Amino acid sequence: MPMAKFRKWLFAGLLVLAPLGITAWVLEWVVSTLDQTLRILPASWQPDQWLGLHIPGLGVIFALAVVLAIGALTSNIIGNQLLSWWNALLHRIPVVRSIYSGVKQVSDTLFSDKGNAFRQAVLVQWPREGMWTIGFVTGAPGGDLVNHLPGEYLSVYVPTTPNPTGGYFVMIKASDCIVLAMNVDEALTYVISMGVIVPGSAKKPAESDQPPHS
Repeated sequence: MPMAKFRKWLFAGLLVLAPLGITAWVLEWVVSTLDQTLRILPASWQPDQWLGLHIPGLGVIFALAVVLAIGALTSNIIGNQLLSWWNALLHRIPVVRSIYSGVKQVSDTLFSDKGNAFRQAVLVQWPREGMWTIGFVTGAPGGDLVNHLPGEYLSVYVPTTPNPTGGYFVMIKASDCIVLAMNVDEALTYVISMGVIVPGSAKKPAESDQPPHS
């Protein structure tokens, strides 16, 4: 068998199996992690005890039921009042207060149906002039920062790739940010794929768009 054909088949197989393997690994991690939520139940109430066997995924159903129950409880007047008391209590605890308030502000921005964590995708020079990357506008500097930043600045989150949950928060002049004609989802896909998936397309760039081989 020619080596070129062997390599072609090998990479074709990896292209099929790698996404499936990674997806299965992520799902297995999510299910196994959520299954741990069953441990908050008394031992006699845990499904493993009264069923006599372990069924993967019951923790997912239990966690979903808990989230829905809490959401339903806090969606009425009584629940809102209880939630306000709970928040007031946590804000009275010195160390917990600083952690909880910051996390809550971020979660309110990410999960609120009226919020939008990433407002716009922009092109910025990072980490030095002449090198460009995609960033996401999260707002504008406020507070005492405006006294030290003359002109119009934007708060921009620059994600890492292929894991966009890590990155850098920077404040950049609005004139130095180029607004991109793509939505946030398309820009995130472009970042995660390391530039392989072209915005607005679900496949690789055409051969003519690829850099020539040396």
